[in-house]
Amino acid sequence: MAHSALSQVPVAVPINGDFSIRRSVFKTNSLTFHDKSWTSASHMDLKTANTRSRSQFVVCVSVQEVIKPKVAVQPLTLEDVKEPPLHLYKNKEPYTGTIVSVERLVGPNSPGETCHVVIDHDGNVPFWEGQSYGVIPPGENPKKPGSPHNVRLYSIASTRYGDYFDGKTATLCVRRAVYYDPETGKEDPMKKGVCSNFLCDSKPGDKVQITGPSGKIMLLPEDDLSATHIMIATGTGVAPFRGYLRRMFMESVPTFKFGGLAWLFLGVANRDSLLYDDEFSQYLHDYPDNFRYDCALSREQKNKSGGKMYVQDKIEEYSDEIFKLLDGGAHIYFCGLKGMMPGIQDTLKKVAEQRGEKWDEKLSRLKKNKQWHVEVY
Repeated sequence: MAHSALSQVPVAVPINGDFSIRRSVFKTNSLTFHDKSWTSASHMDLKTANTRSRSQFVVCVSVQEVIKPKVAVQPLTLEDVKEPPLHLYKNKEPYTGTIVSVERLVGPNSPGETCHVVIDHDGNVPFWEGQSYGVIPPGENPKKPGSPHNVRLYSIASTRYGDYFDGKTATLCVRRAVYYDPETGKEDPMKKGVCSNFLCDSKPGDKVQITGPSGKIMLLPEDDLSATHIMIATGTGVAPFRGYLRRMFMESVPTFKFGGLAWLFLGVANRDSLLYDDEFSQYLHDYPDNFRYDCALSREQKNKSGGKMYVQDKIEEYSDEIFKLLDGGAHIYFCGLKGMMPGIQDTLKKVAEQRGEKWDEKLSRLKKNKQWHVEVY
């Protein structure tokens, strides 16, 4: 049964009858890249007061906010496995999956293209949240004639139940890798990323060679369902965290009832580059006591020094809270380009020193306590 809450929303209404609200106020944001049994609720943005009227009065309109029920998943036997599946399919004997769909995730003003790729593995390549698949693109390795391409690793962006909640698909979040000639400024198709372009150009029904699953460092610890999880991502590094959050807030898993705090920091170039923003915003609406969501938009926001806002600036902004949570046993995760880590490490070291702590010692404790999780590429 859906939970509902009745709230009173003040709405400014001009007495001359000139009352207008943008059409987008009533738009429903549907998540078009998976089963439509879960869509984000309509939300109202009532910022449009009509300034042309001199006299206004305020009325209260009852708006019923419905929290969507969680989605049933199957097969629940996926919860019975006590150890994460590892390397079920090797590079020399990969599994042949099938492309279900490829959707562009970003808006027109995003620098670069990122795609949401759903792969059908028919339940034969099970995985846990935080693991990765390897993908072997078709064709011959130019550096090793007669041999296949090298495997590329991608963090899985869904839970073990997949986007269709039936345990038969896995989702990859893939940024198309392209190369621009520094002299001409034009794209050089001869130097484009082989695997990312193969995946982004795939069509439903195409076959894909996958290996794995692999990885244990980013597994979501589930021994304490009231724990705090601080997730820091740049770009497609958000992939494993999407899986975590769907498990926490979207899926109905009888043995997994999350009651802790999940806090996501996402760094991208601009608003058009935000990934899975509809899903994350819905969690914020439905579970405000259990989810926090902060974005760093480097081309749209400024940090306190007037420079570009990067994810490490957001971390510094909330450093007191973050350090207190870490001292209380919170887990912290980093996923994205390896270039993100030096800036983040410098920020954490600076904050630690300001607090009279030695960062090297603190980092050592976090690693010893298995609170520190890093996956960069």
